[in-house]
Amino acid sequence: MILPKYSMGIGDRFAHQGKAQLKAFIKAEIAGVEIAPVWNKSNREHQIIHTAPGDVRGEADAAVKALGWKNPYFVDADHISLKNVGGFIDASNFFTLDVADFTGKSADDKSIKTFVDRHGSYARKLDIPGTGETFDITGEALEKIARKYLLAVQEAGKIYRKVESVKGKDNFVTEVSMDETDMPQTPVELLFILAAISDEKIPAQTIAPKFTGRFNKGVDYVGNVTQFEKEFNQDLAVIAFAVKEFGLPENLKLSVHSGSDKFSIYAPIRKALAKHNAGLHIKTAGTTWLEEVIGLAQAGGEGLEIAKQIYINALGRFDELCGPYATVIDIKKDRLPSVEEVKKWNSAKFAETLRHNQSCANYNPNFRQLIHVGYKVAVEMGDRYYRALEEYEEIIGDNVSENIFDRHLKPVFLG
Repeated sequence: MILPKYSMGIGDRFAHQGKAQLKAFIKAEIAGVEIAPVWNKSNREHQIIHTAPGDVRGEADAAVKALGWKNPYFVDADHISLKNVGGFIDASNFFTLDVADFTGKSADDKSIKTFVDRHGSYARKLDIPGTGETFDITGEALEKIARKYLLAVQEAGKIYRKVESVKGKDNFVTEVSMDETDMPQTPVELLFILAAISDEKIPAQTIAPKFTGRFNKGVDYVGNVTQFEKEFNQDLAVIAFAVKEFGLPENLKLSVHSGSDKFSIYAPIRKALAKHNAGLHIKTAGTTWLEEVIGLAQAGGEGLEIAKQIYINALGRFDELCGPYATVIDIKKDRLPSVEEVKKWNSAKFAETLRHNQSCANYNPNFRQLIHVGYKVAVEMGDRYYRALEEYEEIIGDNVSENIFDRHLKPVFLG
């Protein structure tokens, strides 16, 4: 199973926007670029929303059938580990292997020695075409990298083999996620992470490294764009080099996690992809849920009341809802509107405050991030929320499709 050159992960927490999401990809195809949709939902989200991986598969299949999509599409077991992958195997054909808990923990000395011996020939001055640098690699540096990352890759191998034992070889797409670390990987670290992936015989088609800067949920990139651009280009060059050196899949490509709404780095990404003739997998994170709330607010009446109640309840449960996402949100609590203010808002004011339009004076990234992590409030509304999604399906769907195409697919892949 081959992942196309361009793909985009699309989460849909409440499983009502599959057709609206797919319409954006159809529009991109009409514009001349094939981008594979990858429906993804994490184990944590399933637990909170009380859904199962089969629900994502059902949503994706139904949307594809309804709209006559003939191109590849995927269902991602998002950020799974050895302890929970079993529940995803039947429904998924894309597996994001999350080994964050093992990064920074050392493998056994024998494994490290074997790795260093196997790749010791690279302990020299090494030119990696396209990076613009010569890297002076020592045996000591190689061992240090092995101690930091080898155990994590070994764990990825265990997860991969568990999936392979059920689904069979070449019947699914594998991504290795290495982005949950303290510092961005250097080009040399990424090179030897890829070497370890090859040693484990993981046919990875995407690799998600840690990039410089903050990739907060649902808001723009925070960091040095010039530095990101340099790292991104170097990562593309390292991947191309590693594919030839280590026999990795020829279509191996970068994956950008929490890539939604990172508007300031979309142009550098597109420029780099063209320069290196490289593919990309980019994941949105919760944007469809936010567009649902925007659509509800725009609908007025009961829709607006639900949108307001979501915010009011989320504000009252700030610590509970923000805690699990502390490393990927940055909310200035003193810049959040009060309950009294929000109760007075009309549809336009609420929607403009939430929609990620940086040129709009009403836009508030703090408000947006709190709603982003507040989906548990909607879960607890139960049928009231689901009935609203159905009643206001058209206005919500228009927001969902427009967001994915105009703010994400177009700037990243179409220019």
